[in-house]
Amino acid sequence: MRVLHAIHDFLPRHRAGSEIYAFDLARELSATHEVFILAAEYDPSTAHGTLRWRRHEGLTVVELVNNWEFDRFEESYSSDRLNAQLGHVLDATKPDVVHLHNLLNLSFDLPRLSRERGAAVVATLHDYTLVCPSGGQRVHQAESHVCEVIDAERCSRCFPQSAFGAQMAVGRLTRKPGGRWAARAAAVARQHVPMIATGAAAQLKPGPISAGDITRRLAYARHVFDMVDLFVAPSPAIAAEFERLGLSAGRLEVSDYGFPVVATSRRQAIEDAPLRIGFVGTLVWHKGVHILLEAARALTGRFEIHLHGDTTVFPDYVHRLRGLASGQPVTFHGGFDRDRVASIYGSLDVLVVPSLWPENSPLVIHEAFMFGVAVIGSRTGGIPHLVRHDVDGLVYDPFSAEGLAAALQSLVDEPARAARLAGAAPVVKSIAADAREWTERYTKVTTESKGAKEGAKEG
Repeated sequence: MRVLHAIHDFLPRHRAGSEIYAFDLARELSATHEVFILAAEYDPSTAHGTLRWRRHEGLTVVELVNNWEFDRFEESYSSDRLNAQLGHVLDATKPDVVHLHNLLNLSFDLPRLSRERGAAVVATLHDYTLVCPSGGQRVHQAESHVCEVIDAERCSRCFPQSAFGAQMAVGRLTRKPGGRWAARAAAVARQHVPMIATGAAAQLKPGPISAGDITRRLAYARHVFDMVDLFVAPSPAIAAEFERLGLSAGRLEVSDYGFPVVATSRRQAIEDAPLRIGFVGTLVWHKGVHILLEAARALTGRFEIHLHGDTTVFPDYVHRLRGLASGQPVTFHGGFDRDRVASIYGSLDVLVVPSLWPENSPLVIHEAFMFGVAVIGSRTGGIPHLVRHDVDGLVYDPFSAEGLAAALQSLVDEPARAARLAGAAPVVKSIAADAREWTERYTKVTTESKGAKEGAKEG
């Protein structure tokens, strides 16, 4: 089959969990199918809406430049310009199946455009971007609030304060005479002095966003529900939440991620050595790294904290983290290439996943299980479904630095406990098994789609 994977951004520039999973799955599927990647990219040096073709480790990637040059909020999820370009991509790749990973930066109309061309449509639910316009984490960062429910009034305040609001404001600036040069200068500034550039961008406003604008976006998202043949949720938590939001349980399946098989050996603890505590991921507020550093201030005994994540993506937050880390045994290691993953986990005794938002099924937990590292995670989203308390890890209440400190102290005091928890880690599904499952789903939905068309013709 010809399969087109669609995602909001992609490797090598973007390295978060959904991008890594989409790459691993697409590469595995490419052994038996013709696979393409459709991804958006933000690039003020290139005209908005430009299509670029490139190769990444054997995969064909079609890149749609989306500089958020929109006049209206509605265009951020349904743009005539972007829809026309997406139509060109579909016509060029002629997929039998379109596999959606994320419609952010693309268009909520992509499923409809795909079906109009005869493709079946499936989706992996990685996060909440369909219902959360500020990035899909359901957090109002400026007010340090996690959104248990989707509140249109709060969303209308949150979006202008988010990175996407600033990006939309810059896009409007670009449309003015001489604006493209200003946008290019901003891009250069963001690269060389990110903290100043980010602060300047935050002063820009995308224009008034009303609760009605958010409500209309939510209604459009529910229309997307009807255009997808099958949704797959990697965790029971995100499946239950999307059912609550109106997705039919009959078109929803729960199945966790698959991972490339790696040769691993468990880290051998060194007697009397400090407990090596790690965080792996994006250094951003909703990941809760500040909770880890606040918890560390209460610890006694010998320990080290190692933070593995790009320090340039959210510079204001990293500046705050450096302040919290002052005087503590904390090392900022920066970003890393995927070929270093084994050495990173091989250097840790425990991985902390202090997420504040309702995480889905964090890839880092599976990686820790594979590499024999104990896990401490916050009790939110899909994390409690993965980490069994006092069996293969420990859980604590999110936002509770005290709860995290207690869990960490128990391992500092008894390092053998960390080894015991790591030794009980479950087997992680392989990406090969995952690809076989997806092939079965592709076959099922394409067969059903053809049957429905033939029935319509006969009728």
